[in-house]
Amino acid sequence: MAYTTITDPSAHFQIALYTGNGGSSTQVVTNDGNSNLQPDWIWLKNRTSARWHLVNDSSRGASYNIYPNVNDVEDVGGSGGNTTITSFNSDGFTLATDTGDGGWNEQGDSEVAWQWKSNGGTTSTNSNGAVNSTVQANTTAGFSIVTWTSAGSTNVGHGLGVAPNLIIIKARNGAENWLVGSDEIVWTKRIRLNTTDASANSSAFGQAPTSSIFYCSPANASYNYVAYCFAEKQGYSKFGSYTGNGNADGPFVYTGFKPAWLMLRNTVDGEDWLIWDVKRDIANSTGNPMTGRLKANDTIAEVNGNDIDFLSNGFKIRTDSGYANGNGNTIIYMAFAEHPFVSSKGVPTTAR
Repeated sequence: MAYTTITDPSAHFQIALYTGNGGSSTQVVTNDGNSNLQPDWIWLKNRTSARWHLVNDSSRGASYNIYPNVNDVEDVGGSGGNTTITSFNSDGFTLATDTGDGGWNEQGDSEVAWQWKSNGGTTSTNSNGAVNSTVQANTTAGFSIVTWTSAGSTNVGHGLGVAPNLIIIKARNGAENWLVGSDEIVWTKRIRLNTTDASANSSAFGQAPTSSIFYCSPANASYNYVAYCFAEKQGYSKFGSYTGNGNADGPFVYTGFKPAWLMLRNTVDGEDWLIWDVKRDIANSTGNPMTGRLKANDTIAEVNGNDIDFLSNGFKIRTDSGYANGNGNTIIYMAFAEHPFVSSKGVPTTAR
């Protein structure tokens, strides 16, 4: 694990809730955390209606959209003129007036925006790999955005200075599935973000990344790619796994912080990627169990359930369902902090 001095996770990750205005005017979404956050990676989802997810980042540029639930190519301004992000602001972002049928600003619908900070949109050329990459890195928080043009099986510089624990890759100009590589499923395997299939042997990553490069063997030798690379930071992020017990009294998973956002996936059975966050839960209830889940690979609206507790130092599974607790199955997860388990003064935080 890479150690860090992050005492305010909201300086690097924030969640914003907003209500769609139907595209009648621009929609300015402002963050309200302890620290103003200018986002560099934004992930949007309509909570009310069954609509696609949308991902945009400041390296590729405002309006360049890709969609986690499908293998579609990148488009500009959204297919069919859908609402899109037009600017990354010092404390949030702006959506265009044209809403189309995308649902990220649908009239009266509840929407969520998950936002990560990288380097304020400033990129640099990285020549550590066999091909040059364009990198925007936040080494403090262990997050980088990497773009490059494939030259077949190769290695690519990521700019983190430490080996990433988890990498998400998407072809920008090719209809390829999203690839996820992780320490927890070993790098000779891959799992897909936009499908429900189990992890499988693959040369997509091939071997573990190093402190300077990751390995990539994409299906097409001429496509443009984007990668989101994550290195674990104590008290801020955790990329791990647990073994399900098939019991409603499920495992407790220690993260070392109170989670703000959690995504998990059963790697053995054909299950969905599930996402919970503290902002949406607060909007629906006053505490545990967490009540609102979304699916990264599906358009489904937010579903209420009693599957999981967010605690001061981790999370607790409260369901025997296979998607979160298949007996003997390996479930991988990504988690980001609301605040550390122990404060800067050494005082433990309180549970929910």
